[in-house]
Amino acid sequence: MCMIRYFEIEVAKASEKGHIYCPVYLSIGQESIASAVSMVMKGSYIFTQHRGHSAYLAFGGDPVKLMDELLGLPSGCCGGMGGSPCIQDPNIKMIGHEGLIGEHIPIAVGMALGAPGEKVACFFGDGAVDEGVYHESINFASLHELPIIFLCENNGLAVHSSIEARQAFKIIEHVSVYGISTTYCPEGYDLMKVHEVFSGIVDDFRKDRLPHFIEIKTFRYVEHVGHGEDYDDGYRSRDELEAWRSKDPLVLNKELVDKFTPVIIKDIDDAVEFAETSPWPGREDLLSEVI
Repeated sequence: MCMIRYFEIEVAKASEKGHIYCPVYLSIGQESIASAVSMVMKGSYIFTQHRGHSAYLAFGGDPVKLMDELLGLPSGCCGGMGGSPCIQDPNIKMIGHEGLIGEHIPIAVGMALGAPGEKVACFFGDGAVDEGVYHESINFASLHELPIIFLCENNGLAVHSSIEARQAFKIIEHVSVYGISTTYCPEGYDLMKVHEVFSGIVDDFRKDRLPHFIEIKTFRYVEHVGHGEDYDDGYRSRDELEAWRSKDPLVLNKELVDKFTPVIIKDIDDAVEFAETSPWPGREDLLSEVI
């Protein structure tokens, strides 16, 4: 969690300075989910959406390659061509976002269908629940009893739209209609609570190999896309931020953070320095991935 938070803070600084040209989707405030899930699902196929830095780092991705990717360098994990929303890395079995909200969910279901011996975890936000392809995928996974875990990181927002303005149903109740086992975890700020809940799900999953759905309540600290704040934009208040921060272990446990951050910050500084001194792509790279 420390590493993800401080990496994202450095990304925000680099973006503010104009070093990063692509849109950035930061995980600040949501670090505990990917961290906890990675503790029990390393080696699984993971499918993520645009806010995927946390999953990439938690599941063993290289922070140097991620920083290079954000700067658009050929040494990035996607050759500098994916940027922040499209992080992928076959070395850690991570299949990322391609552009449309929720489009990775049926791809994850396809992986569970085509490679039933693998464990598959699919991360998405509450905004993806608005998409028709999400419902079709949940139905298909249930109908064919596919080995996949769906993880809804519910931060209550789809860009600037609240969940109350978008959904006439409760996510966890609606999923149960499809006959899928469901779990709700409101303590998304608490690494150990998420780990405890998710460990139980994975234990059951190993036995029955049936689909499971977990909704985890969380909160993003910065704006939907970018490094700034959005508490004066009229759609959410700073009181909500402070309520979440009052339970944030990276705010409360200063001793623990102080123990880890010197090493983490040095690693991140090294990654930034390497990225900023690496060569830019040449003309020959422009069409290198075009068939």
